[in-house]
Amino acid sequence: MITVAKNDPIDRLDVFNQYRSLLFAIAYRMLGSVTDAEDMVQDTFLRWQQASEQSIKSTQAYLTTIITRLCIDRLRSARVQREHYIGSWLPEPIVTESTTNSATDPMTVAELADSLTMAFLVLLERLSPLERAVFLLREAFGYDYNEIGQIVEKKAATCRQIFRRARQHLADQRPRFQTSLQQQEQLTYKFMQASQQGDVQGLLDLLAKDITLWSDGGGQVVACLKPLHGAAKVAGFLRAIYRRAQKLGWEYEVELAQINGQPGLVYTRDNTIETVVAIEIVDNRIQSLYFMRNPDKLKQSFSKAIAEMVSLR
Repeated sequence: MITVAKNDPIDRLDVFNQYRSLLFAIAYRMLGSVTDAEDMVQDTFLRWQQASEQSIKSTQAYLTTIITRLCIDRLRSARVQREHYIGSWLPEPIVTESTTNSATDPMTVAELADSLTMAFLVLLERLSPLERAVFLLREAFGYDYNEIGQIVEKKAATCRQIFRRARQHLADQRPRFQTSLQQQEQLTYKFMQASQQGDVQGLLDLLAKDITLWSDGGGQVVACLKPLHGAAKVAGFLRAIYRRAQKLGWEYEVELAQINGQPGLVYTRDNTIETVVAIEIVDNRIQSLYFMRNPDKLKQSFSKAIAEMVSLR
């Protein structure tokens, strides 16, 4: 147990900062939003400041409990708001670093891939807020059922059942990572070349037959309002984007980047980042494409501090 002087805000801040990355990592996975995750961390800190030392048996357990419960409440209200969201809602991407200059430890990349990819975060949307909390605390952070039960105010046996149902619910669609990081980067580079050249056949050679493309513009910029399914439709859509850019004389700078722990692309025009594309690759084929175009969701995508916090488990 970490002892904190009740009336010493500096000591309390120092102690809280030891857990800040963990709390942010939990909140981001729960909410899929950098802004909301930061709000939850701040709210947790305020409650931590107001709590009496006698009421805290374990600092980590106390803070984890507070932020998880806050996230469950926020997620319930957010789901109501998302019913009125224009087009597809996608989590905010986090660009960790350029793969061309990557010095990331392979184990760190593997950890990111486990619970941070766009495919995984989108999949979590199928779960209820309680299911999501139980599943993440167990699967991503390794809490035991007794600890989870205390956090969500359920019996350990109930949490075990919730986790089992959630895992079964996600089993068929759970992202598989059977392609090495090097192969993913090579495929991403080929995709970048084919899309920049409007090469439909080149795209078809890379896309899975049952590929899905999501695009989130948030009603602020042009984006697909509904997901596109199938290699032919997706390749045709990408070809149309290429033709439109050619017609309007738009010139994009395209950079290979590491997005939520896996290779992706960043599109910049006139020194403004317009699109971040996260790519899910399964069995050496592109299975899913996630186009983030909502400018509000790109504001903090390149924060190194955010990338460092969210990668910790």
